Amino acid sequence: MKDSEIVKSSAILVGIAERGSDVPECERSLDELERLLDTAGGSVYARVIQVKDSFDPRTCIGSGKVKEISDICTDNEIELVIFDFELTPAQIRNLENDIGGDVRVIDRSMLILDIFALHATSGEGKLQVELAQLRYSAPRLMGRGVELSRLGGGIGTRGPGETKLESDRRHMKEKVIALEKRLAEMEHNRAVMRAQRDRSGLAKIALVGYTNAGKSTLLNALTGAGVLSEDKLFATLDPTTRKLELPCGESVLITDTVGFIRKLPHHLVKAFKSTLDEVVYADILLIVSDITDSEVAEHLEVTRKVIEELGASDKPVIYVYNKCDMLDEPIDISDSDNTVILSGVTGQGIDILLSLIEETIHRFKKKFTLLIPYSNQSLLSTLYDNYTVGEVNYIDDGISVEVILDERGKGLYGRYIISV
Repeated sequence: MKDSEIVKSSAILVGIAERGSDVPECERSLDELERLLDTAGGSVYARVIQVKDSFDPRTCIGSGKVKEISDICTDNEIELVIFDFELTPAQIRNLENDIGGDVRVIDRSMLILDIFALHATSGEGKLQVELAQLRYSAPRLMGRGVELSRLGGGIGTRGPGETKLESDRRHMKEKVIALEKRLAEMEHNRAVMRAQRDRSGLAKIALVGYTNAGKSTLLNALTGAGVLSEDKLFATLDPTTRKLELPCGESVLITDTVGFIRKLPHHLVKAFKSTLDEVVYADILLIVSDITDSEVAEHLEVTRKVIEELGASDKPVIYVYNKCDMLDEPIDISDSDNTVILSGVTGQGIDILLSLIEETIHRFKKKFTLLIPYSNQSLLSTLYDNYTVGEVNYIDDGISVEVILDERGKGLYGRYIISV
């Protein structure tokens, strides 16, 4: 098998609904799990939902359901069972032993990590995936002797393809330390690049939202970035930043970020902290939603919760409802001044979005008078490139410049301000 090939696996999906709870919600979550499996290169053979009063501490679903799953696997040569919730290492071992055969048991988080391994392209992204897998997945797979980084070894066993998982715990600990050190160095380099962007004075915008909402398509429509855009979950893992020129002539930096998803464990958010920092350091958030999705409200709520968890809930937000070209008839959901309905494919509504971005940026700007020493007169060129410059006078003490600055510009050039 070539390294680039993906093993096609048929799997059984397992969900639990507490007795008296919303079983349809469990079905919707399994629908999403099925899409995750499709993104990973697999297909669903069957779904199993267990309605219980409480979780069975040994197997979560009880011996009866385990026997049912075991029979399905044996009769149909199924070798993969995916649970739609987090399993402990002991529960995975118990389930694999009770189901028998060569059946592998993984959970939702392990499947998401597998997809991350597929889509990570940058060095930092690959290291983040490998570290997250070592911290989370490795203890859950060690009992069966499965190599986590065996590329093409099947869904739930993929890794970045650079190293094999050490079965020895001491070696694993050393590997984690080494990865953390390398990521810290990369994070420092990213911080340096971010500082350079700050010095440019350009406003920073982050595209955030539920996975597959069309963020990459929108970035391409706005900037011609040429970012991979697929109808798959987590098609984008590594952030991409491009310069966007607004109709008023000003430029901003806009970044595409990894999508969010329900039941995304905290440890996965933490593992991709340096990537998600693009959200934290942005000046404006464009929360992108798929207007055609029946669960758009739930997806929006998930996005808001992750943004809050990242500590970025105080930022100006523009709500972007994407994919309006796929609607059978127009929908009017514009209930505020910071909402736009558009299509990243056809370009419909892009002009409205650009106007909203301009308005949001200008809302936080004021006119200042700067006195720039002749020794730093190169700053005048930077101001012309990034801000709206008014009257300029060359006086004895330096260059007097009237300029409209945002909060970042005020921070960058505050020492030159002589009047507001």
